[in-house]
Amino acid sequence: GEYAFVSQHIGDLTNPDALKAFEEGIEHFKKVFDISPGIIAHDLHPDYLSTRYGIEQTGVVYYGVQHHHAHCAACMAENGLIGKAIGVIFDGSGFGTDGTLWGGEFLVCDYAYFTRAGHIRSIPLVSGEQAVREPWRMAAVYLKMAYGEGFLDIPIPFTASIERPLWRLLNQSMDRNINAPLSSSVGRLFDAVSALLGICGWINYEGQAAVELEYVADPTAIGVYEYGLAQTGDVITVDTLPIIQDIVAEIRRGEDVSRIAGRFHNTVADFSGRMCGMIRKNSGINEVILSGGVFQNRMLLEKMTGRLVGDGFKVYTHSRIPPNDGGISLGQAVIAAERSKRKCV
Repeated sequence: GEYAFVSQHIGDLTNPDALKAFEEGIEHFKKVFDISPGIIAHDLHPDYLSTRYGIEQTGVVYYGVQHHHAHCAACMAENGLIGKAIGVIFDGSGFGTDGTLWGGEFLVCDYAYFTRAGHIRSIPLVSGEQAVREPWRMAAVYLKMAYGEGFLDIPIPFTASIERPLWRLLNQSMDRNINAPLSSSVGRLFDAVSALLGICGWINYEGQAAVELEYVADPTAIGVYEYGLAQTGDVITVDTLPIIQDIVAEIRRGEDVSRIAGRFHNTVADFSGRMCGMIRKNSGINEVILSGGVFQNRMLLEKMTGRLVGDGFKVYTHSRIPPNDGGISLGQAVIAAERSKRKCV
């Protein structure tokens, strides 16, 4: 009927125990609700164990659903929206339709389709998942992208802390495009700023660098950092490198870390508001969805909501399911159901 039952969040299926819990959860729900699925929705990433599990099932119809489209649809469904919305989806990463890793996305969505209207600048995720566990790597990559090879000569504590032999290996990997997929992730941008400020260069749990960055951020800080906006065809890109350059300049001037962190939050809210304004001008859509794991950051959520409401947008957020991947299955299910109704692929 019109009910959706969302399971517990199992997390990444990176080991046999997690996969077993995933499979047992499915069997449990099938028995409890006396169902036999006729449609399976799965992520677009071909190497996910959940994707492999889904497409191995027989006698069903499959729908591959893009990760960030699912985030947007989940929030739309939770709020009972009909029609189209602008989806601002910020998270760690998700497989994009162009083969890169997305995570700082501005989408125009309905329950069946989406278009990518904008995103933040893509940066190499050097050493892949290791860069997630060691945010200092992202900070170093951002500095190289912003300043070139000579960034190590910038006299700030972060550059002094980098082990030169290790960086040479990472730099070679980046230059040769080995284990360095492009990523437009806002989560990785938060990681980079946290490490650059000396807050968190290594993590013990998911999202730690961003959590600690929010914790020290001064909510009363005023001002924003520079950034660029460029449109190529129908897609707008936010150039985040000027943000890094402004932060470095403030570090060198001895600015308080809490005010830098606060201004960084202001900046993300500012460029998001401007992006949504540009997309509204092109599309006429006035409804904005805020979803993805980055929006567990209460300061960012409040700043962005205030900015968008002040600009006349209707803003929708999560209240019954989590904004991170714990709620993404709802969006996947809604999208698959809608595509089935429309008889589209």
